Amino acid sequence: MQRGGYTYIMTNKTKTTLYVGVTSNLENRIYEHKNHLFKNSFTDKYNIEFCVYYESFNTIEEAIIREKQIKGLTRAKKEILINSMNPNWEEIEL
Repeated sequence: MQRGGYTYIMTNKTKTTLYVGVTSNLENRIYEHKNHLFKNSFTDKYNIEFCVYYESFNTIEEAIIREKQIKGLTRAKKEILINSMNPNWEEIEL
């Protein structure tokens, strides 16, 4: 049985820092970020709590490939990607 995956972008309250991640359970992963369950991590240090973009895939392998592509983009291109789905950068509620 194949397990799907998600690539996502999160930010902090002031939208100054972006974090790109991958997971097989997006709802749970956002909960972990919002509640700072991984102390001293990048997302904990920079208060990354707001999911502003995501893509879903049939397999986790596809999601990992996409995560690497997005991580390679400039900040400006990541912003264009976010704006294409969420122009007001509102927190995505799952």
